[in-house]
Amino acid sequence: MGIYVLKLLLLLPLLAGLIWGSLWLARKAQGGMAARGGTTSARLVETTMLAPGMRLAVIEFHGREILVGTSKQGLVRLAEADVRERPMIEGNPS
Repeated sequence: MGIYVLKLLLLLPLLAGLIWGSLWLARKAQGGMAARGGTTSARLVETTMLAPGMRLAVIEFHGREILVGTSKQGLVRLAEADVRERPMIEGNPS
């Protein structure tokens, strides 16, 4: 019984440290990927859920807005148009 408690006292903090370390590393890796690219040429403007697993998304890419249908099987380009001017909302410049 004493050996079991000793193993538990040693391995439980080790396991907690490994979990915390992997979460910290994953957060650092995600933040680094976004910041590494500098300016991005694609921007997600809006998404709308149609059904579970199906969405419509508007993506701005090089001065064009592209309407994309997304599902578990992949992406389908549905329409494309020039970027429209958006009215400036009070206190929110974007």
